[in-house]
Amino acid sequence: MRLVSLQADDKERIGIPGVIIGAEVLNLCAEGLPGAAQPLPVSVRLLLEGGEAMLERVRRVVDKVADSASDAQRLRESGALLAYDRARLLAPIGDPGFILSCGMNYHAHLKEMNSPVPDEPLAFIKHSASIIGPGAPIVLPASNPDMVDWEGEFCAVIGRRCHKVSEAEALDVIAGYTFVNDVSARDWVAPIAKSQGVMGPIHAWDRNILGKQFPTFCPMGPALMTREEVPDPDDVAYRTLVNGQVMQSTHTSDLVFNVRQLIAFYSRFYEFRPGDVITLGSPSGVGYGRNPKIFLNAGDVVEVDGGRLGVLSNPVIRG
Repeated sequence: MRLVSLQADDKERIGIPGVIIGAEVLNLCAEGLPGAAQPLPVSVRLLLEGGEAMLERVRRVVDKVADSASDAQRLRESGALLAYDRARLLAPIGDPGFILSCGMNYHAHLKEMNSPVPDEPLAFIKHSASIIGPGAPIVLPASNPDMVDWEGEFCAVIGRRCHKVSEAEALDVIAGYTFVNDVSARDWVAPIAKSQGVMGPIHAWDRNILGKQFPTFCPMGPALMTREEVPDPDDVAYRTLVNGQVMQSTHTSDLVFNVRQLIAFYSRFYEFRPGDVITLGSPSGVGYGRNPKIFLNAGDVVEVDGGRLGVLSNPVIRG
């Protein structure tokens, strides 16, 4: 399944759960859903908290709508089933407990940034208030508008509470996958590139983290693909485009630490909960790694293109 969050009110940040059925989106909080004896939870994260049994309830609804032309037509007439291109989508997980962002995790990206391969995974916490959904604008901050960069990243979303997970069990705790754009203000991040070693001075690493926390610096989506949609997370190809030009083109086989290794490593320290997001790192092709360097400008459009897994598209505006 491909779960989405639908914006029902202009002031909403979290949204209500929906599911993509063909070229349409079904509102999972609508009345009269076939196969739904009881109301479903009111957000995607709450769906995930219900575990596999809850996801199976959603699958039954999807199957009944897909198999019944009369039910589908009734839902279209009520506005509960609408064309995908008319749906107002928010980030699929707008309220994660936290976002754990792995850094320095693609071999080609390490090469372009002249960084050594780390011995263990490196990560930071990305503030959930920076999340926006598909179509929402990335805002160039007034304080740091001139060196804003893109980082299209494939992500795992946790599906159940877990701690001290083995590599062999790691995929079992994943609910699904999505994409983010880990937008970075490089005039904040730049000092880390001049530091010695991977971590460098503490001040440099702090600045690296701060340059990724501005509001709107975490576009996410367009959908949460449940696990069966991505049978092998080590075999995913995706691209990042700016104004239609391919800037990043990668495959998850280039990861230094794959999703199993990351979950096993970080779950030694964290207790993960449903809806927590782990970004797997940026591939090569960032603007800062180019000669000459390229950065985002107002009027640009950035797309993280996962092919059949969907396209996360966001315009850029000046704050």
